[in-house]
Amino acid sequence: MIYPALPATEVLVVAECWRAEAGAEAIIHRAVETAAGMVDTDTGDAELAIMLTDDAGIRTLNANWRGIDKPTNVLSFPALQPTGAPSPDDAPRMLGDIAIAYETLRREACDEHKPFDHHLSHLTIHGFLHLIGYDHETDEEAGEMENLERKILARLGIPDPYAPQERMA
Repeated sequence: MIYPALPATEVLVVAECWRAEAGAEAIIHRAVETAAGMVDTDTGDAELAIMLTDDAGIRTLNANWRGIDKPTNVLSFPALQPTGAPSPDDAPRMLGDIAIAYETLRREACDEHKPFDHHLSHLTIHGFLHLIGYDHETDEEAGEMENLERKILARLGIPDPYAPQERMA
């Protein structure tokens, strides 16, 4: 089924290091719109927020919410979904929040010999899929999520991020 409307996406830049990436917001919007158009979930009446932070900010979130005191590349915080029937007076449905850490993203892209914008697109899509219910707790779930990520990224013209990468010695 094709859902014509896309979720409203707000990008919040909370770390100064992101100011050097003038195209980051457009990359994020394109990744979310492409993903939303390819999933079997209606996100047209929904909204999400993406916070562009640094390693210190995401380390705090990771420690507070997951009990892991170190930075990570992306965190997703799915919102609880309403259980009752929707009403015309309802506010937009909140999918949740995503946080992306600049330094970790930059380091991983460099280490994996990937363009920064490709890795940003991948992390955005990965976070978005978590918001709509995908996970990778089991091998089966991981395979399903990774396959969908590959398809979405291919639509964006981005190579498979899970393919073995040649390392420079």
